[in-house]
Amino acid sequence: MKCSQCSSTETKVIESRDVSEGEAIRRRRSCPDCGYRFTTYERIERPQIIVIKNNGIRELFNRDKLLAGLYRACEKTPVTGLQLERLVVDIEHQIYACGDQEVTTVQVGEMVMERLALLDEVAYVRFASVYRRFKDIASFERELLQIRERKVKHTAA
Repeated sequence: MKCSQCSSTETKVIESRDVSEGEAIRRRRSCPDCGYRFTTYERIERPQIIVIKNNGIRELFNRDKLLAGLYRACEKTPVTGLQLERLVVDIEHQIYACGDQEVTTVQVGEMVMERLALLDEVAYVRFASVYRRFKDIASFERELLQIRERKVKHTAA
């Protein structure tokens, strides 16, 4: 691994740690030439998944884009980065388990909504407001009513 500061090819691994429930390895590295320290990640390479957007455009599945959207939805909530990373890993597992090379944004969005509803209500509402593109207060209220109904069912069980 090349040092990003001086381009030396003689970097040294200081520490290795499993992340994302064994799906990746985080390595802290040090450059003996310039002393710079940096982090790298090693992930399993999987087949590329194509996401079909609502307008029909196809693009590669981008876990970082999904994670960034989740971070925005979870701002100022108690949801941690580790929880979001696990959520994304769980969604990736579900997508790959389907065996299809293509998935729609609707399918991905529903997977996210299902998991966010259990994780944090505020984050769920934020994500839902963007994902469902609420046109008016009535549609927003319907979504909140569904959250309440799920919560009542979950508490009763």
